[in-house]
Amino acid sequence: MARVISLINLKGGVAKTTTTVALAETLAAKFGKRVLVVDLDPQTNATVMLIGETRWKEVNGKGQTLATLFKDALEPNNVNFDIEESLQRHVSDVQGAEKVDLLPSSLDLIDVQDNLASAPTGKFYAVTPIDLLRLAVKSKLDDYDLVLVDCPPNLGIITLNGLRISEGYIIPTVPDFLSTYGIPQIIKRVRGFSKEIAENVEPLGIVITKYQANSTTHRNVTKNLRNGDDSPVFATVVRQADQIAAAAEFQNSRRTLKQKYGYGDLADRYVDLAEELLAKLDIDT
Repeated sequence: MARVISLINLKGGVAKTTTTVALAETLAAKFGKRVLVVDLDPQTNATVMLIGETRWKEVNGKGQTLATLFKDALEPNNVNFDIEESLQRHVSDVQGAEKVDLLPSSLDLIDVQDNLASAPTGKFYAVTPIDLLRLAVKSKLDDYDLVLVDCPPNLGIITLNGLRISEGYIIPTVPDFLSTYGIPQIIKRVRGFSKEIAENVEPLGIVITKYQANSTTHRNVTKNLRNGDDSPVFATVVRQADQIAAAAEFQNSRRTLKQKYGYGDLADRYVDLAEELLAKLDIDT
């Protein structure tokens, strides 16, 4: 079965989604891996990065997003979610990344997530709100080498659905005080959740993003993270760059990883990060 990894940070603007998509495309294009991106974030940024806004509107209009899965849970007589129809295959505008598939998100998740705590548990109390995603995707996991889950910037039920199917998680962060403030909370909460479900969900590491070498704060916070006990820190550091920010715009024509994420060391850092992740998971490159 696939190795499932969630990406999470309680702070927005830390390149969580960009890291998710860049890893997926790099793992497919450079290492030939079959990758599924599960977009649980109501902001839908990973979805739009991978299929573009026009296709997303079409998919969303047909209810072929993960919002439908969670809406069904609120009304047990409705069974509208169809994973075959919702699964978007061969997404990405990167050459060689044809093995990336997507389960898309929807803005409707914003309204749904607040009501999930009261979702019915099923006739035999076997279906809990945190198991909805697991039950929906388990038949498809054998089709992939890796699944990357882009979680919302909170520790609510939708995020717990992502962690429920994951063996580990990555915390992308800008190395400043506000972006790293919630990291101990994430680790503590996930540790408690892991114990509750009797499944290991391990912190695979913190990824330093948007790094500015000329910033004293960035240097000091990075040093503190590496010397801390909260979580391991990936050796790879992704620096701040306009081209990485521009990579969020989907293109209808194919481009290389370097054309999308930047020349010089920019795209190469995602290759390094992917290699580190594969090594942590003991997966052959």
